[in-house]
Amino acid sequence: MSDLTKIPVTVITGFLGAGKTTLIRHLMQNPQGKRLAVLVNEFGTVGVDGDILKSCADENCPVENIVELANGCICCTVADDFIPTIEALMAMPVRPDHILIETSGLALPKPLLKAFDWPAIRSRITVDGVVALADAEAVAAGRFAPDVEAVDAQRAADDSIDHETPLSEVFEDQISCADIVLLSKADLAGETGLAAAKAVIEAEAPRRLPILPMTDGMIDPRVILGLNAAAENDLEARPSHHDGHDDHEHDDFDSVVIDLPEVSDVTDLVERVQRLAREQDILRVKGYVAVTGKPMRLLLQAVGERVRHQFDRPWGDTPRQSKLVVIAEHHDINEDAIRAVLGA
Repeated sequence: MSDLTKIPVTVITGFLGAGKTTLIRHLMQNPQGKRLAVLVNEFGTVGVDGDILKSCADENCPVENIVELANGCICCTVADDFIPTIEALMAMPVRPDHILIETSGLALPKPLLKAFDWPAIRSRITVDGVVALADAEAVAAGRFAPDVEAVDAQRAADDSIDHETPLSEVFEDQISCADIVLLSKADLAGETGLAAAKAVIEAEAPRRLPILPMTDGMIDPRVILGLNAAAENDLEARPSHHDGHDDHEHDDFDSVVIDLPEVSDVTDLVERVQRLAREQDILRVKGYVAVTGKPMRLLLQAVGERVRHQFDRPWGDTPRQSKLVVIAEHHDINEDAIRAVLGA
């Protein structure tokens, strides 16, 4: 089998809540005549993102082509989960023309890229490109590098000090591995915020990268598909904080699943979720909620204090169960305190 017949794969990475699922939905709706397959990796046991994407399945990306790898970081479970899943997609009666991989917001992309060099799949698949999403408003606010000059000054005084947070390491590794960076939620950042965010990305990137604004996942698929980057052959140009290590851990992060009773006041629930971010430094909340008197389920997603919610579809035969996945750095997860705020 020649290189020309390899199935291209686009790896879509980015921090929690950057808009990866929204982008993939847009690509599914605009497949450019290609038959797609999607592999979704989530942090936590409730597959919200996979469920959202399955609701968008059509003849270009049927539901059997949408595969979830939940409750396990894709870059840590390459041999056990990722390779068999990719092989199963390639063995389907009608092979996909292009595979999209949505990593979890906590995944480091480089270990995943290394997996494409495995003999089992190297001759049949190639990484067309790595697309990193960054929340323009958050990056502009300096949440990944609160005071770069102060950190640099402290490092200059003592090389043994490392003041980077785990969040900044994840962010920097994602940018370092990317072929293109999309600044999501550009409408919220504004021109000034976009300029500030772009400056941060340029400072972090190990090489010159295209950096493009994006709102609601809307971007011409031709810009991010068909890059022909063959990223598995270009690992040296994609430095990582974990280069030289055989593995890495995500002990810095944790998640809990909270079961809730039916909710009668959605506004009150939103305020409680915002309190979690404000008072307990919760990074991400996502899940489905049963609202009293409503036949449709409520999809709720929060990034920090920014909460979005909508009724996405009827419950139908699915049990009316309210479940929220709450994600934060390990030392910020206090299940009892979280339950108390949410009224669980």
